[in-house]
Amino acid sequence: MKSIFNTKDNQEIIARIHKLTPESQAVWGKMNVDQMFKHTNEALIVAFGENTVKVNFFMRLLGRMLKNKVFNSEFKRNSPTAKEFIFTDNYDFETSKKELVKNFSRFAEGHQSIKITDHPFWGKMNYEDWNKLMWNHVDHHLRQFRV
Repeated sequence: MKSIFNTKDNQEIIARIHKLTPESQAVWGKMNVDQMFKHTNEALIVAFGENTVKVNFFMRLLGRMLKNKVFNSEFKRNSPTAKEFIFTDNYDFETSKKELVKNFSRFAEGHQSIKITDHPFWGKMNYEDWNKLMWNHVDHHLRQFRV
């Protein structure tokens, strides 16, 4: 599997992000491209301890039970999303894209970029877990927009 921590692999994702334009259309789902940038950025900065998600007991239990299955397979289309990651406003395309690129690039600094080892939904997270989650999530949304 490719790695968010590997500079070459990390740049591969960033190159795909740069292929998107304000006119890029999703093949599935309700988000436009700037909402997708905002969504993926807010999800990935959880790893840096810069975004918190409140999860009730039942959802924490569910996340821990599903973790291995979800992390070791391709993300499904139209999967449920935590309310903290749903964005319905419109955002400046260039600003939201730059923010996502800047934050995704941080993973290439290595494992020290990760500040959270206990995800509010998924539970205990090691570096490989973060790699799988972040790679699969961003890749999923880039495929959503055909890049």
